Amino acid sequence: MAENRIDRELTNRETTTRKRAWSRPEVLPSPTPQPGYAFRWIRTSNQGQVDATNVSSKLREGWEPAKASDHPEITMVTVENEKFADNVVIGGLMLCKAPIEMVDERTDYYQQQSDNQIKSVDNNLMRESDPRMPIFNDRKSKVTFGKGS
Repeated sequence: MAENRIDRELTNRETTTRKRAWSRPEVLPSPTPQPGYAFRWIRTSNQGQVDATNVSSKLREGWEPAKASDHPEITMVTVENEKFADNVVIGGLMLCKAPIEMVDERTDYYQQQSDNQIKSVDNNLMRESDPRMPIFNDRKSKVTFGKGS
């Protein structure tokens, strides 16, 4: 019976780990995080045509191009436009960074815009409502688990 047993030294976490499954590589590599900054890929061209309007609007928003020398972990750098030769550009997208505070302020701004639009639509809907035949505006959802209802 002892012949079928494996020595305890041969069974450890390194020898019993499960084989890692293959996964598709990411198209755009993730840069090494920097404290206080958020990263985003900005479109510089579309179907071979330079998209200067998009780049300039993102730069005015506060995004700044990330230098290729700051991100040696991204090795697939190809220079597609001489203007961005010192930056990380892959497939018409340029890696940019911005302070997290600015990104949070931008997110809050667009969330407020969205909330205002929803309130406006709700107000218009309720203005058209007639007490004899009310329009129900229920924006709540319910999730239940367990036995069917």
